[in-house]
Amino acid sequence: MSLRKIFLKSKLSYKIYLIYNLFIRHKAFLRRSSYSQWGEDIDIIKYFKKKQSGIYLDIGCFHPLMYSNTCLLHQKGWTGINIDLNQTTIDLFNILRPNDINLCRIIGGQKKKMNVYFDSLFSPVNTADKKFYKEHKKKFFKNEFIREVTSQKLNDILIQNKVSKKINFINIDVEGMDYKVLQQLNLRRLKVDLVAIETHYVSGRKTKDYNKILNFFKKYDFSLLKKLGPTSLFSKN
Repeated sequence: MSLRKIFLKSKLSYKIYLIYNLFIRHKAFLRRSSYSQWGEDIDIIKYFKKKQSGIYLDIGCFHPLMYSNTCLLHQKGWTGINIDLNQTTIDLFNILRPNDINLCRIIGGQKKKMNVYFDSLFSPVNTADKKFYKEHKKKFFKNEFIREVTSQKLNDILIQNKVSKKINFINIDVEGMDYKVLQQLNLRRLKVDLVAIETHYVSGRKTKDYNKILNFFKKYDFSLLKKLGPTSLFSKN
């Protein structure tokens, strides 16, 4: 039996494993120059170099350290809302970012229970998009299991948590549902400055919603600042 399976047997051992994951495996006590998978956070920090504090919204936040596009902002003094469909992710955020709002949700339409397709509790490809799951099942989902998670409109989440006036930076990484989430945002009302969103696959191929994403940003007078790996940064003109 693997170390991970042993730790997941009880609430106490699960908590120990979270601490192990953060402070032993990912060395949370050590500061780094970058946490992003493709160096996105370096350009994000440069963009906000004159802003010592601000608010971020991280949808599909995955991990407070690993592949995080908001960790450097958090270390700088920013706070925000972190949303993910994996409760384990939220448990990790509650430990390292207790002053943030950390929520286990799917961004969707009406409030209801939806299936989430898990590769593992610590996998970056867990998804609520059934089509994405079927397309990538053979490659990623080796130990798959399904859990129900509540979906909720993004605007309702923002209103309930009294974050509806100004969000400086938004990060969206939701494995096949990026455009669906993007559609729920009013960038003008929220006075957003910068958005990071996946527009390509790792192979370099454009996602199915690539043109829709571009048109959405044009509507709000945003333009492409930079592409890093599968991620594109869009800034306000």
